[in-house]
Amino acid sequence: MKLKLDLHDIYNRGDEIERALHAIIDEAVTKKAPLVEIITGKGSGQLKKRVLRFLDRNDIKAVYHRVEKDSDNFGRVFVHFRWK
Repeated sequence: MKLKLDLHDIYNRGDEIERALHAIIDEAVTKKAPLVEIITGKGSGQLKKRVLRFLDRNDIKAVYHRVEKDSDNFGRVFVHFRWK
């Protein structure tokens, strides 16, 4: 199971971005999903930087296994989870 979050529609609304990121991480934990795909789009790269800063927070880092920046598509980030 892979969860997907597309941030294109809310790229300029900071509080909604934060809520959407929290919601998808919480959903991944609840459903024990192994992978979350976050689509930031190519644009200026500011949204991707914001997502990566969010994922780098200690409280969020404690939940997932690793982050992978898609080498084929600049506007996409994968968050991998490891469940026991």
